[in-house]
Amino acid sequence: MRLEHVFAAMRHAFASSSRGRFRLLHFSVQHNHVHCLVEADGVIALRRGIQGLAIRLAKAINRVQGRHGRVWGDRHHVRTLKTPREVRNALLYVLANWKKHIPGAKGLDPRSSAAWFAGWRSGPPRSTCPPPVAMPRTWLARVGWLRHGALDPEASPF
Repeated sequence: MRLEHVFAAMRHAFASSSRGRFRLLHFSVQHNHVHCLVEADGVIALRRGIQGLAIRLAKAINRVQGRHGRVWGDRHHVRTLKTPREVRNALLYVLANWKKHIPGAKGLDPRSSAAWFAGWRSGPPRSTCPPPVAMPRTWLARVGWLRHGALDPEASPF
């Protein structure tokens, strides 16, 4: 999934996944799975938003690979984040996850939403391309997590 042509199709699917009651805040694409940080206005909005995102991604991946059928071998795993520290840790986990999967990886993951993240302590300028992610609406995801400090682009959650 990290191949350029596959990721480009996935990024387009990510960009069209946020709708009203469901917002994709951040993502990272690994070789065989995806990590996402989302907001939803309730359980039903979360369920439908994740289902829509999974379908969009599967169709995009199948289209560019010239195949059909199942893409996801497993269901999604949900964890509700309740504290500023949990949100900060989740942001670092999602945005720096490639350091777990690619030994020696440094800097920002080009197969994630890291280039559109405004909470880096320092680092390269943000991308000028339209963001494939939505702005958070909840206090926790907007500013609450900053109580524990901005993220270091070289930090690893592991």
